[in-house]
Amino acid sequence: MFRILERRELTPDIVWMTVAAPRVARAAQPGQFVIVRASEKGERIPLTIADYDPEKGTVLIVTQRLGVSTRKIFAMQEGDVFESFAGPLGRPAEFAHETLTELRKRRFLFIAGGVGTAPVYAQVKWLHERGVQVDVIVGARNAATHIMLDEMRAASENLYVATDDGSLGHGGFVTDVLRNLVEREGRRYDEAVAIGPMPMMRAVADVTRGLGLKTTVSLNALMVDGTGMCGACRVTVGGKTLFTCVDGPEFDAHQVDFDEAIRRQGMYRDIEARALRLEEEHRAGHTQCVFRPAGE
Repeated sequence: MFRILERRELTPDIVWMTVAAPRVARAAQPGQFVIVRASEKGERIPLTIADYDPEKGTVLIVTQRLGVSTRKIFAMQEGDVFESFAGPLGRPAEFAHETLTELRKRRFLFIAGGVGTAPVYAQVKWLHERGVQVDVIVGARNAATHIMLDEMRAASENLYVATDDGSLGHGGFVTDVLRNLVEREGRRYDEAVAIGPMPMMRAVADVTRGLGLKTTVSLNALMVDGTGMCGACRVTVGGKTLFTCVDGPEFDAHQVDFDEAIRRQGMYRDIEARALRLEEEHRAGHTQCVFRPAGE
């Protein structure tokens, strides 16, 4: 039984859930994801693993309330049980296969945007626990929409915070902080990893390409089925067609066709909006039925 052991609302629309999933926790590696279903007839939702504890048998997922299915997950409470919690799936982060000797010679820079902070945390924590130098830049629209700053601060050597409106940390974009660290302060990094909104990752890739800095991005937001069968997460990388869920979710940022990826991400937006509208109409109709005065 995949029971929710802890639930915390990080923002009004983002929830943290620690789930009992011993087999997943024992096999998980940084960069991988799970597919969850809230109920027997629920939609399969791919979620990147934000943390895991093999000894306790727990897995942390962070979900943003957007469409019908993520709203149902958001509504679940401590003690509730997921119908299924399949994983770990996808390829682990490339660095997970390297020796500690080699990793400790390198310095990583992670760049997170919005809810992308959660999957970044899993990788940063993994490296930090192994004595690898990690700096992190996290960005969000404003102070209220930042998540997991305390956890990220504890797991990184240096944490840099940015907000679009200047309400916390640097006023501006994560790319501003990136340029400042490398071009003005002379920081040297061996690799960057960016996870967040697609336009943010494209902007980071544009900057790091000019800096000659190897960069990896996660295209987890494209995934639907999570098995490669639906084809919804097709992406062009280095001129080749790949599937995010089975070939990724992480890819060389400088090889990704971001224009195509952004178009693909928007393919189902109208369908999702229609499904949400129908769900809201159904709820409204049910409420009217329940509270209709007797005799009507």
